[in-house]
Amino acid sequence: MNQSQSNVQNNTLLVLIPGLGAVGTTFLAGVFAHIRHGRPIVGSISQNYKVSDPSGQPNPRNFTPLSEHLGLPSLSNLAFAAWDITPENAYESAKNAGVLTPQDLEMVREDLETIEPMPGVFISDYVRRLDPSYVKKGQSRSQWVDALRADIREQKAKHGTDRAVMVWCASTERFLDPEPVHQSLAAFEQGLADNDLSIAPSQMYAYAALMEGVPMANGAPNLTLEIPALQELALQQGLPIAGKDFKTGQTFMKTLLAPGLKAKLLGVQGWFSTNILGNKDGLVLDEPDNFRTKEHSKLESLHSIFEAERYPELYGDLHHTVRINYYPPRGDSKEGWDNIDIVGWMGYPMQIKINFLCKDSILAAPIVLDLALLLDWAHGQGWSGVQEWMSFYFKDPHAQEQAVHDLMQQHGTLLSTLGVE
Repeated sequence: MNQSQSNVQNNTLLVLIPGLGAVGTTFLAGVFAHIRHGRPIVGSISQNYKVSDPSGQPNPRNFTPLSEHLGLPSLSNLAFAAWDITPENAYESAKNAGVLTPQDLEMVREDLETIEPMPGVFISDYVRRLDPSYVKKGQSRSQWVDALRADIREQKAKHGTDRAVMVWCASTERFLDPEPVHQSLAAFEQGLADNDLSIAPSQMYAYAALMEGVPMANGAPNLTLEIPALQELALQQGLPIAGKDFKTGQTFMKTLLAPGLKAKLLGVQGWFSTNILGNKDGLVLDEPDNFRTKEHSKLESLHSIFEAERYPELYGDLHHTVRINYYPPRGDSKEGWDNIDIVGWMGYPMQIKINFLCKDSILAAPIVLDLALLLDWAHGQGWSGVQEWMSFYFKDPHAQEQAVHDLMQQHGTLLSTLGVE
């Protein structure tokens, strides 16, 4: 084990969470439930993947957990801090989110109640369906960034650590095209000074994190870490960054199934996807400009996987539709329906129907954990800039060139980068 791995194993890692909503609180509750009561953390590669013994012997006792193999921090060595636009602590917020049962929340209540959010940065033009009651003071982007940086320094001092990561768990912002202010670090910093309206809240959090030496992953489809200004800053600071938009429900199923259809070279004429959900995410996405951000993230995967330019006779006329419907009674229990019109031998049509009933936050929580631990590990390796090998966790792989959306290819790249194929 090298020195950086040893340090990772022994020191506290502070996980900074913008957005103490359903995803963030479900993640926190699961970590505490595992520490206090041994509850399983299913879905986490960092905690569940087993590395085989180099001798190749099949004895199960020769398998080593990935977390031990890489020297990742134990869950008991994690500390947490969050921002939100409401003042409720993590227990109150989790209760309002309605993801977990009252019994499960009660057993980690004391831990969750210790996590009280810091006031968030909120601009109503970017998330129009929410009504904030707990926001940062100040009138300009430079003031808000200064306040976020001060928060990060304060939390590091509070927890006695210099090591931190940030994972964005807040709402989807409205669709935003790249503007001149996003094209270079100099332009971005001038934009902060000028209070440029094209700088979104998520970009301010990212800038603050990177300036304070904190790697970041983006769990929403916002235009954030892919802008040249922030990528330049990440390289300048020697910090890894990753992603956008957690790959959880419907897109997870698409990137799992579509490569199989492609491997069989079955034709696909259409793929219709719709979702119903009633949580805060559904409310935000009911706003057309915010849905447009999510739609852009969701549509890209099939085009990449099917390679219509290479197989125009099989996929050249693919009609891909994505819908999200806000339906309050459903809460966090999302239902995704997919209808896939495929074509087989002699041009005969067939159909595949998928009905995926899931809890978005239950699927996202282990992603938050893995991203926090693996970003910290990558930082310990001295890596910086976009970590494309983490594409497995995101709808948008954030590729520098040609994006790979095939889930199993992404999984292979993830494991090979970790040196555990």
